Amino acid sequence: MSRRSSALMIPLLLAVAGSLLAVDQTSAQPPGAPKELKIGVVSFLSGPGAPHSGIPTRQGAELLIEALNAGQVPPPHDKRGIGGVPIKAVYTDEAGPVDRQVTEFRRLVLDEKVNLVVGYISSANCPAIAPVADELRTLTVFSICGTQRVFEDAEYKYVFRTRAHQIIDALGIARYVLAVKPDLKTIAGINQDYAWGRDSWATFSDTILQVKPDVRVVDALWPKLFAGDYSAEITKLLAAKPAVIFSSLWGGDLETFVAQATPRGLFDQSLVVFTVADNLLVPGPGRFVPTRTVFGARGLYGPLTPDTPLSRWFGGEFRKRHGYFPIHDPFNVAASILGAKAAFEKALAATGRWPTVEEVVKAFAHLEYEGAAGPIKMTLGKGHQAVEPVGFGIVKSFDPATHEVTLEQVKTFRVECVNPPAGVKSVDWIRQGFPGAVCP
Repeated sequence: MSRRSSALMIPLLLAVAGSLLAVDQTSAQPPGAPKELKIGVVSFLSGPGAPHSGIPTRQGAELLIEALNAGQVPPPHDKRGIGGVPIKAVYTDEAGPVDRQVTEFRRLVLDEKVNLVVGYISSANCPAIAPVADELRTLTVFSICGTQRVFEDAEYKYVFRTRAHQIIDALGIARYVLAVKPDLKTIAGINQDYAWGRDSWATFSDTILQVKPDVRVVDALWPKLFAGDYSAEITKLLAAKPAVIFSSLWGGDLETFVAQATPRGLFDQSLVVFTVADNLLVPGPGRFVPTRTVFGARGLYGPLTPDTPLSRWFGGEFRKRHGYFPIHDPFNVAASILGAKAAFEKALAATGRWPTVEEVVKAFAHLEYEGAAGPIKMTLGKGHQAVEPVGFGIVKSFDPATHEVTLEQVKTFRVECVNPPAGVKSVDWIRQGFPGAVCP
């Protein structure tokens, strides 16, 4: 064969090889599989909840979905897409009233034809979305919203939450406070006036009073969600002089409160404990974490993130793209997507074909899998609600260049210490003295 003939053969051989590869990729998909799996991803893309929480959530979803489609996620999630099927994300904004979110959920399912929905940050939205998800028989995986009421007050077939509810935050930080301040005498709270804030304060104060009944509650303040001005509340807290101030403020509310309280000396007077302090680690003008406050990150996230192959990969890739280590929100949405992937692939392995939504739901219940920051166990809510450990520390320093904090007096609490047993409501568990709790 002449050199000219050989040169002409090369493009032909490459074309044949490409065709064979395409056939191989198609044949690798299970029988009955769709060409793509559409996932609705919901988070705050506008408004006060976007910069600190909603945008990082979308960024985490984008990173993971792109990597899954490219087969670049470390084991055990290294299979491309979900069950070999590429993922297509449809992003939508969680900003606005609850009824708008219900309408938007219906649009995602009925008009966009998504196969499943992941996300939701606000505790106001999840209780409204859950019954609609069951009505439309749509697999829905809540990634963040904290209220325990979703699965403690109702049962749902098609709805899951792949992170722990707020009890680990508020109960855990109460245990932490009692450990570092055993002589505690007075407490106060400033929390947003909706389910997340109300539930968080009730859990914290009930836990403190259950363990140490002589503690006195000197004030409980309820600013509206995204109020923007906390001067009156700060004045009241300065006058009350509680030893500890509990706050579950998040997003723009947290940033504004910190900016307004710092020059007035509130953090010098009282030990202020934040359950969502890692929202302040998202870079932004003037954003900082005050020292000598108690730092919580809604589990083991931020500086408390466990060192696992997946967390190193996800955290490293997120930092490359966005310039900082991810807070809990990106990790949580990643855990939801990985949970859906694990459930689909478990059902696929059992059936040998593309599973129905009912088969995926069955596989998801009581699932144990590797999340982006450690193992996830779907233990509560009849297997629809995850449990997690939690940790806290006192802020020693904050680096404005890297937006990282250094913590001291760090304490972590195991799952059995901060989550109620299956079938027991959080409120009852606390008021009965935490029966069955296993703490270090």
